[in-house]
Amino acid sequence: MTKRGIIEELLARRPNLASRDSEALVNATFEAMAGVLARGERIEIRGFGSFGVKARGARQGRNPRTGAVVAVPAKAVAFFRGAKELRSAVGAIATADSD
Repeated sequence: MTKRGIIEELLARRPNLASRDSEALVNATFEAMAGVLARGERIEIRGFGSFGVKARGARQGRNPRTGAVVAVPAKAVAFFRGAKELRSAVGAIATADSD
């Protein structure tokens, strides 16, 4: 699902909400989440999961085209860990699809 899909789903669930307002709401939510993660803080949405930031150390990598060794600098990366309820729901869907 894309951001546009989220906006359309919000409009389908809340028909009294204007299209422009739902788009602004989704954009504001994502901007707020990005700001929190940029500060290195954690976001927890009960029943859905948590977003956080992990530090990755510097390492040696390889250029796949030339095979030359390249220094990869240390950086911070965002990660998501699904809540138990979300994992159970996704697992139930996956097992139903395989039957």
